Amino acid sequence: MRSRIETTVKTTFPSEPGRGVRRAAKRGWFVPLVIVCGQLAFSGAAGAANGAPPVEAAAKPDAAPTAFELQLLYADRTWNWKNGAAYFGLDRRLQAWTAGQDKAAVAEGRWLVTDTGKMCMELAWRSKTYATKPQRTCYSHRIESGNIEQRKDPDGEWYDFKHAKDDPADEHQKFQAGNTKGEQFDETRKLVDSKG
Repeated sequence: MRSRIETTVKTTFPSEPGRGVRRAAKRGWFVPLVIVCGQLAFSGAAGAANGAPPVEAAAKPDAAPTAFELQLLYADRTWNWKNGAAYFGLDRRLQAWTAGQDKAAVAEGRWLVTDTGKMCMELAWRSKTYATKPQRTCYSHRIESGNIEQRKDPDGEWYDFKHAKDDPADEHQKFQAGNTKGEQFDETRKLVDSKG
């Protein structure tokens, strides 16, 4: 059974602005009313009305960056890897390449972000010896103590992605603004697509 609180509010138009509020404060009931309303608003009054205990801030699950926040981390940036890189275009196109002895490969596809903290890449890889269908690889992100952590889905280990203050060990330090490896991508694609 739900309890309802009904309040009657009397509206007055005092000749002096704020006069009604000062008069109510002098009567001694206005300030305690504001305090009680504030406490109800912040203590989970809706849950208490349903018989559920209020949710504590410490029990809150890890917060995830929004799609907009993730967009700021990835869009128009190149993620440099040990033997390659991926470029996240503003138009959500994605180009990637890897190099190595007899292991040159390129991939093209799309990338997306969600409000649940995921960034996914859908890429079809090809080399001189193989071609794959588009495959989706996703990374989850969470905010922990003001820092962003990342893991490869579905069950990778969480690691530091980006600290609130730049840290040389952050994975995000491997990102560069713009398409900084576009030339290498084009060279690798020509090598993969060549007949020789």
